[in-house]
Amino acid sequence: MKHTLRTSWTQEMTFEADSNGHSLIMDAPEEAGGKNRGPRPKHLMLAALAGCTGMDVVGMLKKMRVDFSGFDILIEAEVTEEVPKHYNKMKVIYEFTGKDLPEDKLKKAVELSKEKYCGVSYIYKQVIDMEYDIRIKEE
Repeated sequence: MKHTLRTSWTQEMTFEADSNGHSLIMDAPEEAGGKNRGPRPKHLMLAALAGCTGMDVVGMLKKMRVDFSGFDILIEAEVTEEVPKHYNKMKVIYEFTGKDLPEDKLKKAVELSKEKYCGVSYIYKQVIDMEYDIRIKEE
């Protein structure tokens, strides 16, 4: 299998990617010559990780018949000072909201995602120090 993505420069520092028929605009902040028309490419790495692991976890929890009312993923990423600036540490925080949530099942779903199913996590943990945390908000 092969994935292909075309990204085209549109103007100034703005690029548009066509991802599965969806348009994604990326741009730089004004102080870097852009017009702030879209997210920064590096920040999209965080969104890719959150989306990948999030879809895994939701799918597994549904199979485990775990009912939750809310699920957020917060990613805290440290950027190096040296060029090329890159992420050297990430903390992925899974925040679940619900009533009497089974912590063991939440942990199992997160563990399976990070160790077996999430391809984005698999790549990142090869070169980035990764930490994970689970938080439960009782309703």
